[in-house]
Amino acid sequence: MRHAPAVRRRKLGAELRRLRAKAGVTSRDAAVQVGWHQSKMSRIETGRSGIKPADLECLLDAYGVVDPELRALLSALAGADEARAPEPGEEPGHGGGARRGWWHAYRDLLPPAYRDFISLESQAARERTLETSVVPGLLQTEAYAREVTRAALGGGVPQARIESLVEVRTTRQSVLWQGPPLVVDAVLDEAVLRREVGGRAVMREQLAALTRAAELPNVRLQVLPFASGVHIGVTGPFVIFSFSAIADLDVVVLDHLTSSLYLEEHDELRAYSAAFDTLRAHALSYEDSLAFIARTAEGT
Repeated sequence: MRHAPAVRRRKLGAELRRLRAKAGVTSRDAAVQVGWHQSKMSRIETGRSGIKPADLECLLDAYGVVDPELRALLSALAGADEARAPEPGEEPGHGGGARRGWWHAYRDLLPPAYRDFISLESQAARERTLETSVVPGLLQTEAYAREVTRAALGGGVPQARIESLVEVRTTRQSVLWQGPPLVVDAVLDEAVLRREVGGRAVMREQLAALTRAAELPNVRLQVLPFASGVHIGVTGPFVIFSFSAIADLDVVVLDHLTSSLYLEEHDELRAYSAAFDTLRAHALSYEDSLAFIARTAEGT
């Protein structure tokens, strides 16, 4: 288990090593390209050290990497989206580095683990998520998100802080319709639908929003009813991010009370992918899930 920066360094290093080999460039020549000692190149490629965005751009140029999607993803892994603000009129991926992510404006508000999560989510092609308690953040209404945020922070938190965090939650949802949109496969335990958050009016609005979200071609919802009995998901919620530009970048995120843990080993990824497939098999079909949500809404 590792925190996000370590995961990103390891994944980035492995991909840089692959790209260098593909380009036929030796590690010595690559080090000379950016003015390093060869030992530093080794530390970068093994994930023991990070890399500056400007040095990354130089390496990618040397390796002949022109795919803008791949360059943007690698820049995000290097932390370039936290590194600097865009110049006037500058587009992401141009002008010597990746454009800073929108979440940087909330840097003083968001813990590093949450910023890392948003960064990975913004670059992912697919997100598979199991939720056992609350509606996934990408599908929450403002009112629902406000109640969840207030409960998570406890009493005595200024309302302005809560509203800013709700704004972050809703802004994250832009990945669902910006091109290419994030593909979301979500399995929701029935408890997610039954747990009343913020009162009946808030829940009716939230359940209606789930139905609308499921109409998007890139969102697939399934409900895991209580009748399915005990299942592997009772150990807790998780998220699996997948990336189209790098097939080997998949990562599992486990949320804890004070931090998030990231699983990246192949055995761990296979186990969670298999678990998600099992959950989907035991859940209701897409059509039956929407009907189930509709019936639940009628009873609120």
